[in-house]
This record gives sequence, C-alpha cells and structure tokens, in this order.
Amino acid sequence: MSDLSYPAALVLGVVEGLTEFLPVSSTGHLTVAEKVLGLSVDDPAVTAYTAIIQLGAIAATFLYFRRDLVRLVGAWARGLGDPGRRDHDYALAWAVLVGSVPVMVVGFLARAIIAGPLRSLWVVAAALILWSAVMWASEARYATLVRGRRERGEGLVSVRDGLWMGLIQCFALVPGVSRSGATISAGLFRGIDRVTATRLSFFLAIPALTAAGGYEALSADLSSLGGGQMLLGVVVAFAVAYASIAWLLRFVATNTLTPFVGYRLLAGGVLVVALLAGWLAHR
Repeated sequence: MSDLSYPAALVLGVVEGLTEFLPVSSTGHLTVAEKVLGLSVDDPAVTAYTAIIQLGAIAATFLYFRRDLVRLVGAWARGLGDPGRRDHDYALAWAVLVGSVPVMVVGFLARAIIAGPLRSLWVVAAALILWSAVMWASEARYATLVRGRRERGEGLVSVRDGLWMGLIQCFALVPGVSRSGATISAGLFRGIDRVTATRLSFFLAIPALTAAGGYEALSADLSSLGGGQMLLGVVVAFAVAYASIAWLLRFVATNTLTPFVGYRLLAGGVLVVALLAGWLAHR
C-alpha cells in the first residue's frame, strides 16, 4: 500500500466522503474505485486504508451534530442519575446506544467473511439492485402512514425503534447495501418521518464506524500505509462528508429516496455489464 499515489488517495477520499452517508453504499463504490485504480481489494492494507479514512467522515458527523450529541449525552447522564428528569432525549440516546450494538457485534464476528468472500463485485452489483426494492418498499409504506397521519417525529422515537434500525443496519455489512440506505429505510417502515430517520441514521453511524475505523487502526500494520496518503484521504473524506451531510438533510426534507433507487439500479446494471464484458474482475 506504500505505493498508493496521492491522486489515488484523493479519489478514494472523495468517494468515501461522498458515499458514506448517501444511501448508495460507500463500501460498494470504494470497492469499484479500488479495482479501477488497480488496487487489490483482498490486500489487508487496502481494507485497513478504506476503514481508516472513514474516520474522516465520522469526524464530520461529530462536528455537524456536535450540539445534538452534547444534548443527548447530557440527557442520558441526567436520566441515569435522576429518573424524574428522563425525557424524550433520554429515550433517543438509549435508542442510539441500543441500536449501535447489533452491527458492532455482527461486524466483529463476521469480519473475515466481510473482508473476504463478500468483497466480490458480483455481491456489490446484486446488493445495489436488490436493496433498491427494499428502499422503494419503505417509501411506499411511509406514504401509506403519512396518508393516515401516523408518521412520527424525533420526540416519539423509542428504544424499540433504535433496536429495529440497528438490526437492519447489519445488512449494510454486505457491500452494496448501504448503511444509510438500510437504516433510513428501517425508520420509514416504522413510520418515522424522513428527516428524523436520516438524522438517526447519522447518529447510529458514529459508534459503528468509529469502532470499525478504530479497530483497523489498532490492528493493521500501519507501516505499510503511506502516512501522507492516509492523511490526505482522511482530510478529503472529512470535507466531502460534511458537505454530503448538509446536502442530504436538505434533500430529504422535501424529497423521497426514489432518485437514489434509480441511481442504484443504474449503477448495479452498469456494474453487471462491466463484469460480464470482462472490463472489471469481480475480485
């Protein structure tokens, strides 16, 4: 990995920052980008690099949602000390904590499979296409709830909602599914309004991605990673992710996820053609 060029590091940083929080699958796009750049997706150094630059995207969520995070941590601490001070922020904090556990447990136990057999571009193509149906169904379900005036905002989110979204988040361990695509869809199925579901998706990303990036940083042989290239990837991922977060929250306030469904179907179809034509090797 020491021969990774700075332009390649820049490209991977942009791809990570742009796709980490959009419901299009950052892992899937990074896998394709790595293949196009001539990198081996099975190389542990490549896997470590892509996980570590996620820390840039996570730093963007900390900065963007810093006031919300301080509010939730404060409400959680007050609620633990005084049951009489437990409010909806206390419940929301527990929803995030409980919802973060499943993906970290499954991700740790299945890490060999995730970094191995699931890194095939055929898996990415299939997941891009098949999970699009789930996203479309979630929008259809949510539309029904809205017509019945049964959608819920952030103040009505329960721990059960967090657990449900956390369980569905485990599907995002399959490259091509998309962590945000999984969690936002799960929220819509539960009747949580689109903006709240998206915000919860960001909150749930913080523990999961921090744990993944931190584990790789501690367990990988960082001597094989170019220090300058790694720093560039993290910084670029941070800047692009911050812009992506702001844009997505504005977008979902007035739009459905349907455009992303269309993009995923197109991207999955193009990837299938590229694999069948031999333009890209599946591993």
